[in-house]
Amino acid sequence: MNKHLLILGATGLVGQQLLQQALQDTSVSRVTAPTRKPLPPHPKLDNPVVDFAALPEHADWWKADAVLCAFGTTIRQAGSQADFTRIDHDYVIQAAQLALKAGCQCMVYNSSLGANPNAASFYLRSKGQTEAALQALGFASMNIVRPSLLGGQRTEHRPGEAIALRVFSWLAPLIPRKYRIVPASRVAQSMHRMAVESSAGIHILESAAILGEG
Repeated sequence: MNKHLLILGATGLVGQQLLQQALQDTSVSRVTAPTRKPLPPHPKLDNPVVDFAALPEHADWWKADAVLCAFGTTIRQAGSQADFTRIDHDYVIQAAQLALKAGCQCMVYNSSLGANPNAASFYLRSKGQTEAALQALGFASMNIVRPSLLGGQRTEHRPGEAIALRVFSWLAPLIPRKYRIVPASRVAQSMHRMAVESSAGIHILESAAILGEG
């Protein structure tokens, strides 16, 4: 199929899984993963080192078959709500606009369970606003996944999340399916499938359905 996939956030928990799955997929001939620091080389990988605050507007790699966004941060890591918005919303929308302008017609976005532009929670409100802005851009195939708490080995320490993961693991049999921990590999699998299929329309995959895949 000779697909060209563009992965944003390839160094994160879900992004790393996305990258490995894309590189292993024989239907994908080229993977572009712009990052702030170089990644290990691979014959199929194009790894431009970029500043996400000043993305190269005319790079040829924007013209991909699908762009998959797995950007993820926390307010604690970002430093403030304003910086969180800049990373988790502004960078995402700018990259999507550049890909769309270059001819990409498929967008896959990793959001969150409970994302809503009117949510009381800043985090969920920000995710919902990003979803709405992406849908308004007009991709022929717009795909959103909304996982619950992510399971997997992070490179950075998130103490609050680590505690939540332990509690959710202990109480797993009592927790409704839609709130259960979702392995990052399963989220990546769903996103990869959506990118390869590039089905027309807007598709939203909730956490329970992500667990049901694979």
